[in-house]
Amino acid sequence: MIALPSPQQRATLEQSYREENSVTTPKLSRRLFGASLLALTSAAAVPATIAFAAGKEPYRNPALPIDQRIEDLLSRMTLEEKVAQMIGIWQDKKLVNNEKGGFDARRAAKAFPHGLGQISRPGDRVGAVDKDGAPIAAGAKANIINREGLEAATYVNDAQKWAVEQTRLGIPLIFHEEALHGFVARGATSFPQSMALASSWDTAMVERIFSVAAREMRLRGVHLALAPVVDIVRDPRWGRTEETYGEDPWLVSEMGLAAMKGFQGKTLPLAKDKVLVTLKHMTGHGQPESGTNVGPAPISERTLRENFLVPFERAVKNLPIRAIMPSYNEVDGVPSHGNKWLLDTVLRKEWGYQGALVSDYFAIREMNTVHQMTSGLADGAVRALEAGVDVELPDGEAYPLLPGLVREGKASEAKINDAVRRILRMKFEAGLFENPYVDAKVADKLTATPDAIALAREAAARSMVLLKNANKALPLNPAATGTLLVVGTHAKDTPIGGYSEVPRKVVSVVEGLTAAAGKNLKVDYAEGVRLTRQRVWEEDKVEPIPDAENDALIAEAVTKAAKADTILLVLGENEQLSREAWAKTHLGDRASLDLYGRQSDLAEAMFKTGKKVIVLLLNGRPLAVNRLVEKADALIEGWYLGQETGNGVADVMFGKVSPGGKLPITIPRSVGQLPVYYNAKPSARRGYLFDDVTPLFPFGFGLTYSTFTMDAPTLSRGQIGVADSVDISVTIRNTGSVTADQVVQIYLRDDEASVTRPVKELKRFQRVTLAAGASTTVRFTLTPEDLSIWNIDMKRVVEPGTFTISAGFDSVELKSVQLKVV
Repeated sequence: MIALPSPQQRATLEQSYREENSVTTPKLSRRLFGASLLALTSAAAVPATIAFAAGKEPYRNPALPIDQRIEDLLSRMTLEEKVAQMIGIWQDKKLVNNEKGGFDARRAAKAFPHGLGQISRPGDRVGAVDKDGAPIAAGAKANIINREGLEAATYVNDAQKWAVEQTRLGIPLIFHEEALHGFVARGATSFPQSMALASSWDTAMVERIFSVAAREMRLRGVHLALAPVVDIVRDPRWGRTEETYGEDPWLVSEMGLAAMKGFQGKTLPLAKDKVLVTLKHMTGHGQPESGTNVGPAPISERTLRENFLVPFERAVKNLPIRAIMPSYNEVDGVPSHGNKWLLDTVLRKEWGYQGALVSDYFAIREMNTVHQMTSGLADGAVRALEAGVDVELPDGEAYPLLPGLVREGKASEAKINDAVRRILRMKFEAGLFENPYVDAKVADKLTATPDAIALAREAAARSMVLLKNANKALPLNPAATGTLLVVGTHAKDTPIGGYSEVPRKVVSVVEGLTAAAGKNLKVDYAEGVRLTRQRVWEEDKVEPIPDAENDALIAEAVTKAAKADTILLVLGENEQLSREAWAKTHLGDRASLDLYGRQSDLAEAMFKTGKKVIVLLLNGRPLAVNRLVEKADALIEGWYLGQETGNGVADVMFGKVSPGGKLPITIPRSVGQLPVYYNAKPSARRGYLFDDVTPLFPFGFGLTYSTFTMDAPTLSRGQIGVADSVDISVTIRNTGSVTADQVVQIYLRDDEASVTRPVKELKRFQRVTLAAGASTTVRFTLTPEDLSIWNIDMKRVVEPGTFTISAGFDSVELKSVQLKVV
């Protein structure tokens, strides 16, 4: 039995806590108050520090089944200890940090005597102080150098030592970090952004990439990745477009599954170099009203099930997923964090999901502050718990109120028990009870290793999409005599996209081309135009560049262009021009898809020189670059290519690699065409007065340095039953003179259905490499699930009728065959 503290002891603890953790702003006071509720007003408070002794309790026995260990541990936990497992700390890391930013077990014991569930982003310095002694706040990282391997791993070990050896039950911590396109940590390997990786249509490579990310995360003691993002994006005005794998459910699913396998493998418990994943964001996030982040998603249940829910369902049914994050937005009037139909009826009951649900940052609070549907944190805590949200991130604001709400009869302890079971399962399956610590000394040495850097370079080259190549303008000859003028501010100052840290080395386009150019080819540089005063993703203010400043830069570029033989024009965006709009003071969505600032003026000036002009786009979302398509000799969509940008560009520009990427999203001619996704219904896209309804470039499009032909697809059977599968064979030939990659794409159209169906839907794809003159036959199998639809009664069935099965190298130029289902 645990003795309750006396009133005098409580008063002493409270006074000590106030003196140790005084605050100056009401916003922080509310968070501290939440922590103090668990720390000071418990009905079963425990001493701040309890000596750890390895006991023989069943939950400590690794030989026992995990279920038995969970139930034994749960039975020993107080209500406060259970709720402590349901929260993390991020800005509240100041409660556990010492004056130098290191972890302080004494402070942790005082602030969290019942233990703690997890620590958010241990690699950043949020919760520490800067060189002037000012608190480091979230989003203020522009001038902050975060922890590298040794320091981050040491911090994690110190925190685990407190949790395992100094709390009553010795429950280890989970540490989570972002990992959108590589581990988001100082010095870690940065790969191409998600939209670029999707452009590779290479699932095997994506799996390898996230295996590297997982390895680098575990070196620093991190066990949970807040990735991958498997949102379907249908409005490129949305600043988070870059974070997605595109507009198609099958492509997003396949890329997401590959990332998950890379992160955690196919089975659990975790291997020592793997991490658990968090699927984000469920759901409808990528088609917000007006294209603005967190806007309502005006999406029907049918559209949700046919598109937005598909990647989540396929993940849950194919892999042992242990964490899913609801989205910030609302669907049909209900924010996802309070949507019991979405999180319980569909996710848990229909799909059988057994894992945890972790909140997006501050999302429980935002049911009150943004959606204005709750009366405060207590109401939000009850709604989120009832909907099925198990963990509140990044800090405990609402969930520390749960013990009191249980005693008032407003919250269910049974729901809390279920949540804690799922949280404990993550910790047992991650092996944390047996191996909570890491070898901090090797964390830096084994990060950003040569194999990781080589993979980043390979990914950069394989992710680029060649959109135009008039008169074989590319590849360039690196042994040619003359001058290649590279123009564009981001040809030197390389953008790598949102959710990035600072890698050890970023290779710029200028650096990469200079290193790869022959002795006779001179690489010169002109800045051309500047886009924004800085490109810090976290910085709220976005400052445009005055025209006079850019006029001078354009004039300088024109002067240098007169002496050049070929011009490479690097245009696009940076991390401030398309990003997550997480607050009204931090916007990131745009109403335009045109080139920002004076870039169009720069392009026109280069075209007027009469020289060969090649355009490389580095950007986060599709841009309506009609004039570039008309005037440029060659056009490449690069998106953001990661730390090896320059080397990947050089490999493609000089022909070491033939581009083989394909668009994972449709590129519109103007913002007025939106929505323009390819898998539309037959009644859509009727036309416009005085304008073209076709996109600038269709989904799945991309050229190579070679030429290919494809035969019409053949079926193993022309007629099948509703429960049967069918095999498809497609023969392709490389009819050009160089080895190149091509992506075979299979589309399906249900010609006779009880509800309207899209004009086409991607169902399979495969990227293949063929030598000049070679051919191959690619085979696929379509199953009844691929042929099924959500019928008029919202039941998933295969309906008899005819289906058109098409194959092509993009979503427009297709060859088809008919399949009859009886």
